[in-house]
Amino acid sequence: MDQVTLRAAERTESGSRETRRLRRTGRVPANIYGRGMDATSVTVDRKELYTALHTDAGFNALIEVAVDGADGLLTVAREVQRHPVRGEISHLDFIRVVLDEAIEADVLLEPTGTPIGVYQDGGFVEAIASTVHISALPLSIPTSIEYDIAHLYIGDSLKVSDLPVLEGVEYLDDPDHPILAVLAPRVEEEPEPLEGEELEGEEGEEGEEGEGAEGEEGSDDDSAKGDE
Repeated sequence: MDQVTLRAAERTESGSRETRRLRRTGRVPANIYGRGMDATSVTVDRKELYTALHTDAGFNALIEVAVDGADGLLTVAREVQRHPVRGEISHLDFIRVVLDEAIEADVLLEPTGTPIGVYQDGGFVEAIASTVHISALPLSIPTSIEYDIAHLYIGDSLKVSDLPVLEGVEYLDDPDHPILAVLAPRVEEEPEPLEGEELEGEEGEEGEEGEGAEGEEGSDDDSAKGDE
């Protein structure tokens, strides 16, 4: 599990005006709390926060938050709020963790291999869940969980209970919750002609027959006149 250090400054003023001012200067307001400590309001640099949250561990990285130069507190980032338009983080919480106590986390699922039903029968993979909720000690949280799908045929599916057993990791989601399926190829149906189009075609055919009939009658008349 990745572990990074993040500098923070204690925040003494509150209110929406102060929060907006902080964000304009590139700071992100945050709270630190956990068992055995009072909640502390802090701010962190937006760019440093981005770096801390973009290791391979993502939001499950262990972050040592050092407030005003004091000894760092080992935390994980949770309750992340984002700007509705720009998508940048506008607020978050740092939850203090203890290395010998399990915590909960959402971990990325990574299927490996190409199913038999895909390369042999033309099916396709439908990923139903991209993450799984687990409980583990902070240092035992995996960056991602790989699971093999190469043996699957069309119509086969996998659920949480089919995920690999990992030492120290407990799956908290419903064991019967589906995570992936291999489906039959989609068949494109020919569009049926509209009712109006059918009527136009029939009228056109009748019109051609009528013209032909008139032409034949005209020929008979001309032949009769010639005989006279």
